[in-house]
Amino acid sequence: MSLQKISDRKKLELKLPQMPWFVQQFIDYKLPDLSPSTLLEYVRDYESFFGWMRAEGLSQADTNSGVTLLELETLHMDSVVGYRLYLTTRTEDTNSKITVSRKLSALRSLFHYLSQIAEDENFYPLLKRNVMAKVEIKRIHKPKDTAAKLKGKILEEDELIEFVGYILEGYGRDVEGNKQAHYAFMLNRERDACIASLILNSGLRVSEIVNLNVDDLDLGNKLLYVYRKGQNDETFKTPVYFREQAKDELQQYLSLRHSRYNTPKKEKALFVAKPNGSPESKRMTKRAIQVMIIKYAKRFGKPYLTVHKLRHSFATDYYLQNDIYKTKEQLGHASTETTEVYAHLTDKTMSEAIERRLES
Repeated sequence: MSLQKISDRKKLELKLPQMPWFVQQFIDYKLPDLSPSTLLEYVRDYESFFGWMRAEGLSQADTNSGVTLLELETLHMDSVVGYRLYLTTRTEDTNSKITVSRKLSALRSLFHYLSQIAEDENFYPLLKRNVMAKVEIKRIHKPKDTAAKLKGKILEEDELIEFVGYILEGYGRDVEGNKQAHYAFMLNRERDACIASLILNSGLRVSEIVNLNVDDLDLGNKLLYVYRKGQNDETFKTPVYFREQAKDELQQYLSLRHSRYNTPKKEKALFVAKPNGSPESKRMTKRAIQVMIIKYAKRFGKPYLTVHKLRHSFATDYYLQNDIYKTKEQLGHASTETTEVYAHLTDKTMSEAIERRLES
């Protein structure tokens, strides 16, 4: 199981006793099909909703665990509208349309289970009336719209190689006057270039990069074995190919992983960092990788570039040479609908390439 899943499962186990019994039953029902991370988000969404119900006087419970089925059953549509308004208009922590949609979807899943699947001892549904069935949740993301937002904010064509080269050499020239920044650069440039190159040549998610162990790497066959998002078989790692371009950076980093970072033999992580004041290194965090990519991106002249946009950059480049099904498998998408964004991105990329050829 990945480190993130282990952490989220522990958090889920701590939060569940604070939920009503029927929510605990619903989570048990979903456990074989959904990851601990997804279920933890569900529980957090229910925390928010039950807390709002109690604050609005729609539940007489003193705690969230005391919210009853009858209180859910007698909710009016006005109450659901009120909750939606609360999520979108509150002064602190206002939610985006995507977040509101997700929170309402989580409620719909719970109410559907209680009214259509779960039964009492007399074989009747636990919930006799499902107010959430009346709630229409509009699709927020359309592949074409997502593609339009990404245009100009990802790396294209030669920029993929240039960005890795900039991390290895160019950034050092730009920060020569800053001793502290230059020292950190010289210490980490091979590792940082390796991480960027690996994402740009495999399309791995940052969580998948963080969870990689040295034993997950098969350099000879250009393979990585990763726990993919949404995959619930905790004993199986998916083989993911990386392109030849990443091989040199991987070999260079591996040659200094132990000596440069004083990595203990017990540390299995592929990518490590040595915290200030620590004699030994440990697994890099997701946050450290995100901050690292943003740092280089700004100096490179791509301030909108993030670690996730490196994945988008790879996917766009990969899709130009492969079909949507191969791209879906390489990225670990659950459906081709998610992968469609790259069809829209590459349409424009190809047309611009043709225009450049005509001009030359």
